[in-house]
Amino acid sequence: MGTIDKTPDEYQKLIKKHQPTDSKLKNFFLAYLIGGLICLFGQIVINYFTSKGISLNDAGSYTTILLIFIGGLLTGLGVYDEIAQFAGAGTIVPITGFANAIVSPAMEYKQEGYILGLGAQIYSIAGPVLTYGMLSAFLIGVIKLLIV
Repeated sequence: MGTIDKTPDEYQKLIKKHQPTDSKLKNFFLAYLIGGLICLFGQIVINYFTSKGISLNDAGSYTTILLIFIGGLLTGLGVYDEIAQFAGAGTIVPITGFANAIVSPAMEYKQEGYILGLGAQIYSIAGPVLTYGMLSAFLIGVIKLLIV
């Protein structure tokens, strides 16, 4: 093995020279666009269900189920990851991102067994989100109870 004949500053400059440039503005607009399109699709589905006489409450539930199914299916087919590479955070925020966060570890750890693999690791990504989401909701509820 060879040694690096560069100083740390020269090495950092070399790294920066070969790093791909990443436009934060472009990433912001792609995330906004793709996340918005996912939400628009959900609204179109809700409108379809309500036009068929389904109550708005039930239409919202059916739409949520459909979006979770589509997110999980696209993750299983490897398509969701490709969309996420392009859209970034725009695929994380909608409920399809939650489906992706559950299905990805399930696929990865399935080979380690159903108990110690799948069962132990399925919430490895979504678990912290669920935990802190519930904790935040609880704290907001307590604050609202004390203020009102």
